[in-house]
Amino acid sequence: MYLAIDIGGTKTLLALFSPHGLCLKRLKFETASSPAAYTKSLYEHLRAFLPHDFCRRHIRAVTVAIPGVVKIGPNSCSFKFGNLDWPHIDLIPPIKKLFDAKIFFANDANLATLYEATRPLRKKGKSVYLTFSTGIGGGIAKNGKLLKTSDAFEPGHVKYTYQNTSKEWEDLASAKALIEAYQIPALQDLVLDDLHLEDLIARLSLGLLDIIDQESPKTIIIGGPLAFLFKKFKKPLLESLKTSIKTEHLRLLKARRPTESVIYGAYLYSKQNYRK
Repeated sequence: MYLAIDIGGTKTLLALFSPHGLCLKRLKFETASSPAAYTKSLYEHLRAFLPHDFCRRHIRAVTVAIPGVVKIGPNSCSFKFGNLDWPHIDLIPPIKKLFDAKIFFANDANLATLYEATRPLRKKGKSVYLTFSTGIGGGIAKNGKLLKTSDAFEPGHVKYTYQNTSKEWEDLASAKALIEAYQIPALQDLVLDDLHLEDLIARLSLGLLDIIDQESPKTIIIGGPLAFLFKKFKKPLLESLKTSIKTEHLRLLKARRPTESVIYGAYLYSKQNYRK
């Protein structure tokens, strides 16, 4: 079996997968604010998640999704978290105490891209995956394989001027930013009348136009909570983009698993790399 650990700014998700990719069980818990508190919490929740030694011995590999930059050295690994104030944290001990398995660390957006952009119907040409959640992350794949440029792809941190204010794209168009701007409990509660639809398309277009111009993707995949509104904004967004840039061959698709792409990508990453 394979274990996925998705560390988020507010929640951490544990997921256990069969060899064939069936998610057998999952557990979500609060992400503690300090590194020391988090490593302790992670160990305790992992032990509760798989309480028996028999189950733990059957874990072939563990992949940890990091919301930031992962640097792997010859004998160490370090992380730069985008939304957590953790300058130093050692995530290996709480996992090694329980599992005699290979441990992998990867950027969460890259893992989501691995799952969403390498699916059979999306393997031709270049694909850009974008997740609109607390921030805006993403990855780039071509012909079913992650590109090296995906590691440096941080579309959410590009600055744009909107309504006479300069902000990063994720402060204008992430799910969190949209919830604040529209003063709603969740994106699913948004009523997309003409005024809101026009504003949403304007916010999304800021970054999308640059991405299309720079990457010339064949497919753009939308993930995260924003994907739940996809059917409502897909057609008008494409029509708006076409007025500014050449997009006749561009496909705009909804993520297959808008809020679970990371853990399924972690499973794939483990399965592809545990024998290496």
